[in-house]
Amino acid sequence: MDKKCIYMDHAATTYVKPEVLEAMLPYYTEKFGNPSSIYFIGRESKKAIEAARDKVALAIGAKSREIFFTGSGTEADNWAIKGIAYANEDKGKHIITTSIEHHAVLHTCQYLESEGFEVTYLPVDENGLVSPEQVRDAIKPQTILVSIMFANNEIGTIEPIAEIGKITKEKGVYFHTDAVQAIGNVPINVEEMNIDLLSLSAHKFYGPKGIGALYIRRGVKLTSFVHGGAQERGRRASTENIAGIVGLGEAIQIAANNIDKNNKKLIELRDRTIQEVYKSIPFVKLNGHPEKRLPGNVNFSFEFIEGESLLLMLDAKGIAASSGSACTSGSLDPSHVLLAIGLPHEIAHGSLRLTFGDKNTNEDVDLLLNELPGIVKTLRDMSPLFVKEKEGIKNVQ
Repeated sequence: MDKKCIYMDHAATTYVKPEVLEAMLPYYTEKFGNPSSIYFIGRESKKAIEAARDKVALAIGAKSREIFFTGSGTEADNWAIKGIAYANEDKGKHIITTSIEHHAVLHTCQYLESEGFEVTYLPVDENGLVSPEQVRDAIKPQTILVSIMFANNEIGTIEPIAEIGKITKEKGVYFHTDAVQAIGNVPINVEEMNIDLLSLSAHKFYGPKGIGALYIRRGVKLTSFVHGGAQERGRRASTENIAGIVGLGEAIQIAANNIDKNNKKLIELRDRTIQEVYKSIPFVKLNGHPEKRLPGNVNFSFEFIEGESLLLMLDAKGIAASSGSACTSGSLDPSHVLLAIGLPHEIAHGSLRLTFGDKNTNEDVDLLLNELPGIVKTLRDMSPLFVKEKEGIKNVQ
């Protein structure tokens, strides 16, 4: 019998909704035709792709011809940043981003630095917010791209995207946002927010893994990323993942149509968790903006403990959570995001990220709140630093 799991790590990935899977299944069996073929089942596959493209466009306020399917959100980030860089280096080789981006953006920018590009990594405040004025001040005549995430995957802070988009439009600089965590959680309109490129990934909003998309505003100059065929209007070669594309389209339509209802529930779970943890556990800090944050995101730092031990003990109680982004969960280094908001190493190591989803209930939160204080106490009782703290010797600032 499978062990029961209370899943509180939806920022890492989500399950595939039954209606999404149902929409996908025919494209693994009878509707398997290659969309590049002219016969009937090929044309049917092509129609399914275009229907999904329409759904993605509608969800973010774009035009269908501005949506290009990719293999993941990471690929979409790579394409946006490298594509702009290589297509516009005759204008300049300066890129602006932030210190708290997902590694899909940070590592891509670091790669471009090795290729001779200059990258400015803007700092954030103690809540993880970047200042629009900092963006304005960092733009130079050689700046070709600003890439700032819509919402942070670890601490949940939602960035001032519309204000930044206004600045980049005024300055004539392309603006890319990694919206992988925001889609389905925050209303987005690329036209109103002056976004030129936007990355998304289906598995963050109850769609399948291995499929993402990049919005490219019409007229944006960027190079193709994958060569070898004429798919995606000649801009991204390879035979299309039809079932994945159909699943992405279905999932984003469901998410967009239910965003207000879902957010109301997630905010209630989030705020209750924050309030009760503060009441029951001392030496705890909420990371991220207290209000401008994703509806289902809670990120705490607990002094005097290691986050990995906390996760293992929660797992033993049937609660799946995280100490940071899924892509770095195997690392012994503290989160670059938590360090960027000013936490010292020893406190950053004691972080816990809880991200709620549509199946989580108040009963799940009850169990978490019942188990978490005892687990923290057990770990602190084994900590020499906490023993000294109880004796009145302050070792953590």
